[in-house]
Amino acid sequence: MLLHLCLLAAVQGITEFLPISSSGHLALIPLLTGLRDQGLTVDVAAHAGSLGAVIFYFRNEVGKICRGFIDLVRGRHASADARLALCLIAATVPVVIAGALIRIAGFDQELRNLSVIGLATMGFGVLLYWSDNTRPTTRTAEGWTLRHAVIFGLWQMAALIPGASRSGVTITAARLCGYGRKDAVRLAMLMAIPVIGAACVLSLLEVIAAGDGIALREAALVAALSFAFALAALALMIGMLRRFSFAPFVYYRVLLGCVLLAIAWLQ
Repeated sequence: MLLHLCLLAAVQGITEFLPISSSGHLALIPLLTGLRDQGLTVDVAAHAGSLGAVIFYFRNEVGKICRGFIDLVRGRHASADARLALCLIAATVPVVIAGALIRIAGFDQELRNLSVIGLATMGFGVLLYWSDNTRPTTRTAEGWTLRHAVIFGLWQMAALIPGASRSGVTITAARLCGYGRKDAVRLAMLMAIPVIGAACVLSLLEVIAAGDGIALREAALVAALSFAFALAALALMIGMLRRFSFAPFVYYRVLLGCVLLAIAWLQ
C-alpha cells in the first residue's frame, strides 16, 4: 500500500506541471500495473499536493490575485491586481461548470478509458506542437486580457478528458493567442489553482459525507508526497524552458499514445 501511494504521488507531482497529462498517467496506473484503482478521492489528494506546490512557488502572484479579489469586492476594478483576478475567474467558470455536469452525469469514470487516454495524449500533443511552432510570441502574462481569459477557460474544458493534460491544453491556448512560452506556462500554472482547488473541495465534501476515514488518511499521505515531488518538478520545468521548446514532451506524448492504443486494441 505504501509503495502504491508513493507511486501515485510521484506520478502526480512530476507530471502535473509538464504538458503530458497527470490525470492520464494516474488513470494508467491501475490499468497497466494491475493495482487497484486509487479512486477519485486519492486522485484529487494528489492534485491537492501539487496545488500547494504551485501556490508556494508562485506565492507573489498568488498574493496579487488575493489583493485583486479584495479590490473587486471593494469595487476597484481598474487596478492591475483586480484585472488579474477577474481574468482568473473568467478562465475558471467554464471548466468548473463542465466538470460538475460531467461528474453529476457519471461520465467521469467513462472517460478513464485506455483508448480515450491514448487518442487524447496524441491528439492534444500534436496540437501543442503545432501551436508552439506556428504562432508568434508577442504577448506577455502581464497583458492577459479578459477576452483571452474566456478563450483559455473554454479550452480548459478539454482538460477534463484524461490524457489531454490541463497544463498542455492551457499552454496550447496561450500559444495560439500569441503568448511566449514562459508566459504561457505561468498563466497555465495560475489557472490551475482555482480549478484544482474546486475539485479538491468537492472531493473532500464527498469523503466527509461518506465517513471514509481510511480514504482520508491515504489522501493526506499522497498530498504530502505529491507536494514535494511537484515542487521539484515545477522548478525543473521552469528551468528547462530556458533551453528547450515543448517538442520533447510532444514526442513523448505521441510515443505514449501509440503504446496505449496498441494495448487497448490488443485487449
